[in-house]
Amino acid sequence: MHEGSGEQERPLPAAFGGAAMATTHVRNDLVEAAEALFTAGVMSHSGHANLSARIDEESFLLTPGFVRGIRPEDLAVVSLDGQVLEGELRSVSAEIITMHSIVYRARPHVGAVIHTHSPSATAFAVANRPLPCRTEPMLRFGQAETVPVVPWGPRGSDVAVRGIADVLERYPTTSAALLANHGILVFGPDPAATAHLLVAVEESAEAEIAAAALGGAVDFPEGALEAVRASIARVAS
Repeated sequence: MHEGSGEQERPLPAAFGGAAMATTHVRNDLVEAAEALFTAGVMSHSGHANLSARIDEESFLLTPGFVRGIRPEDLAVVSLDGQVLEGELRSVSAEIITMHSIVYRARPHVGAVIHTHSPSATAFAVANRPLPCRTEPMLRFGQAETVPVVPWGPRGSDVAVRGIADVLERYPTTSAALLANHGILVFGPDPAATAHLLVAVEESAEAEIAAAALGGAVDFPEGALEAVRASIARVAS
């Protein structure tokens, strides 16, 4: 099925059952993150997205092929090697298991991954243009550097996955990547933090596009990140 077409698909059966149920709070956190994205207005018209949350070193929760109106019990449990351990996936989600698992393999500290077609971020992806960090929310929510672009490859293909792996290696501190001619991929310690970052990235992309009509966005002054960190620490202490 083409992404976002709305066409109904028959779910793929689980490869085998009996995997331990993920804790209730992780399921709830992932559902709440999905709801937060719709509330923030950062989703595409189709509402297409896929979200995941790590359960342990070998498995993660994954949305089944739809996000709007999702419930905790709808989430599938998937192994890092691509086996559906519990629940069901539509083929539209089965295709992208490796897009999520490659991030979990490369970044052991990552607890959640979100992919959307958020309009302004996707505009940068379609233009194959990196997104600079020029807004304070990006600094605060974990992307204090330019969002790099992963070269295009068919979704879920070896080409696409190798491209993501290469960007993760070349940009070891990035928490987001633009998927050329496709969309945005963000990752963080948990579903809520990752959703916050996605919103910050989308708002930043929108601001960049708007600022172009005013002569273009301007870089932060030197030391901005350190100043923001000091401000956060001062309030937290």
